[in-house]
Amino acid sequence: MTSAHSIIARIRLLKQEKNAVILAHYYTRDEVQSVADFVGDSLALSVQAAETDADIIVFAGVHFMAETAKILSPSKKVLIPDPEADCSLARSCQPADFAAFRAAHPGHRVVSYVNTSVEIKAQTDICCTSSNALEVVNSIPADEPVIFAPDRNLGAYIRQRTGRSNMVLWEGACHVHEQFSREKILELKQLHPGAKILVHPECREEVVAVADYVGSTAGILAFCGWDDAQDYIVVTEPGILYEMRRRYPDRNFLTVPSTDSTLCCNECEYMKRVTLEKIARALETETPEVKLEESLRVAAEKSIRAMLDLKRK
Repeated sequence: MTSAHSIIARIRLLKQEKNAVILAHYYTRDEVQSVADFVGDSLALSVQAAETDADIIVFAGVHFMAETAKILSPSKKVLIPDPEADCSLARSCQPADFAAFRAAHPGHRVVSYVNTSVEIKAQTDICCTSSNALEVVNSIPADEPVIFAPDRNLGAYIRQRTGRSNMVLWEGACHVHEQFSREKILELKQLHPGAKILVHPECREEVVAVADYVGSTAGILAFCGWDDAQDYIVVTEPGILYEMRRRYPDRNFLTVPSTDSTLCCNECEYMKRVTLEKIARALETETPEVKLEESLRVAAEKSIRAMLDLKRK
């Protein structure tokens, strides 16, 4: 059996030979993050990759993330180590169904979370991330009705923060964040009364309600940088603990037990499909490659650029 050390050495050699850059999302396996050139949120990674002179992008993450990288880097070859690395949230919003939903709500501006397929981005006026969703929605005049897709939990959180009664939500959700239990979190808090609870806004309202801080993965990481607690209960996919422990080795990060007794915590089965072996194989064969029809890519890019332009203002 090939050792991890030899696979890592092979990846580094291939990356150099082929002028490739490896992106890894915070939710991937520890060893996958360890070989990446950039580790982060999905959109930030795609933006970083577009700014490099790499010929090849290997996206260690789920499929919509690799699509986003291709949208922003059409001249680069984008590889996804496991094309079966899907996303329950993106899958919950199918193009034909969403088109019918839009038709049923004429006159609405469409705000879509970046965690969607290229086909949904192409039907969107402006994309958002969990970090900037509040800013994006607030950029739309208050009297203009909004469709927010696809995450109902993030949408409900933003609707509550903005007080927008004219915002309708698509009924999608992330299977990882949806299954966090308020009871399990409070049980853990009882064992660690000094711990602060950090919650991703894709979680259900009752879970968000017990948080000391609500934010994206990048926001959660930043919060720990200026906060002075010793213990944190982390209510998002536990892959982020690799980066949290790397940045803050003197802190104690606690994962929430899963409601499924066969699991230790709420992991994303799709993110964990990406392995070192698959990354090496993708570099060796330059497959599987993400390919997008150009008119679809351009339509999707407009919604992303609308968000990026907003950030520059």
